Amino acid sequence: MSNLVLLPFSGPPVLACGAWLKNTVCVSQGDQAHVSELIGDLGTVEACSLLETTVAEMCESVQPAIVAHDLHPDFYSTQFALSYAGKHGLPTLAVQHHHAHIAAICAEHGLAAPVLGLALDGVGLGTDGTAWGGELLRVAGADFQRLGYLSQIAMPGGDRAATEPWRMAAAVLFQLGRADEIEARFSNQPGAATVVAMLHRGLNCPMTSSMGRLFDAAAGLLGVNEIQAFEAEAAILLQTLAQHHGRVDPMNAGYRITQNNTLDFLPLLSMLADCRDAAFGAALFHATLAVGLAEWAQRAADEHHINHIALGGGCFYNEILLRSLSDKLASQGLQVLTSQQPGDSLISLGQAWVGMQSML
Repeated sequence: MSNLVLLPFSGPPVLACGAWLKNTVCVSQGDQAHVSELIGDLGTVEACSLLETTVAEMCESVQPAIVAHDLHPDFYSTQFALSYAGKHGLPTLAVQHHHAHIAAICAEHGLAAPVLGLALDGVGLGTDGTAWGGELLRVAGADFQRLGYLSQIAMPGGDRAATEPWRMAAAVLFQLGRADEIEARFSNQPGAATVVAMLHRGLNCPMTSSMGRLFDAAAGLLGVNEIQAFEAEAAILLQTLAQHHGRVDPMNAGYRITQNNTLDFLPLLSMLADCRDAAFGAALFHATLAVGLAEWAQRAADEHHINHIALGGGCFYNEILLRSLSDKLASQGLQVLTSQQPGDSLISLGQAWVGMQSML
């Protein structure tokens, strides 16, 4: 069983193999895109086998003209796509993760015109080889332009920092010139001294523009969550605290937009580092994010004369962020496009959309 999406144009058939997390497969034919049922995270042999079986079943009556996949070379979905294309003599197309997020929303809404896109999630490999995740894009069919991104933060320990928010909090304290506080603040973490040394030496501390890691940093600074038991636990706890606290005014000096169009929330994080009321801090964090993102987007809309803005990526599962940002953008006269599934399960649809238009 697959989910059907009707497209505003017809194009060559595309096989799109999705990403790593919440994997699905999409096959387009004419003006229709068929998205498979959820295959799941590709961290098991069973999931990888299901991906192969799903592709075989969906391509029984369709001969793809091109195979689209994520930019990340280590994803099993990428490796499978390249292998499948090689066996069938087909060209391939690598689609950047956040481009696919916004393209999927365009496909859902049947909008072929250029759009602005705010892609906010955990991480996706960028075209520059760094970890993206807080991106302001201009998307026009098969092409995209990175207009700006969230100010980068170090991830001490690389992928490990994605599961241990205290590491992201430590990176922020280091960036604030408060490295001497890290060991005492996280004295219950046996790796605290090592992380301080890593930050000082810049060892295994890749930089990221990820909004997901920004949420982790806030949770770590507020003492809400230091080690995550499951994906997005820190962000969920922050949202729950903010909802219980209720509305607060944003910290208007909590962010800055730099000359190269990065959006920097370091002033907000500095305030959170000294906040003794976690619920208030969580509410302030959400309120300030919405204001900063809305101003950032509005500037791009004015400069590029684009009225539609798509909000994509897993961070938009956050009800407060989605609602408050959507309301602000709409009040500014922008047409807001959202997805019922903002996470990675529709990455394959976005890849198919890009693949089709790359061949028109």
